[in-house]
Amino acid sequence: MDDRDVRLLKAIAELGTGSPERLHEETDIPVSTIHYRLNNLREDGVVENDCYDFDLDALGLGVTVILEVLTDYSGSHDDVAADVEAIEGVTQLFSTMGETDYVAIARLADGDDVGRLIRDFETVDAVERTNSTYVIDELHEDSRALESYSMETLLATLTDDD
Repeated sequence: MDDRDVRLLKAIAELGTGSPERLHEETDIPVSTIHYRLNNLREDGVVENDCYDFDLDALGLGVTVILEVLTDYSGSHDDVAADVEAIEGVTQLFSTMGETDYVAIARLADGDDVGRLIRDFETVDAVERTNSTYVIDELHEDSRALESYSMETLLATLTDDD
């Protein structure tokens, strides 16, 4: 990855679009070069898709619950993760070290769904208990992590120094 790739990724994160025309306006990189580089970044697995991000609050999924999940299982770690991931409303799942085996993030329509979510966790045999935190107010969410870094840091960290 070089300077142009990093500038493209930063522009995508800030603009919220992969439009070659908009990226050209932001970076002054020629549109044909942008197409070429985006294809290479997709092939390298750096750019995974062309998804549109959703505002989950505006969509009606404005209740966020963070769950620490403690398990006791003798089977496969992957099977337990699949069971937890399949619970309706779970949008993120992390395998963790320490007292907690998993951390799950759920986005729900309303407070009534929180009870249903907890009951769904209780149906997973391997789940011993959960510790749930109801989010009162989202202070910051970075759907495109590069926004939280300066260009200088990205260039120093991500570019090849040959």
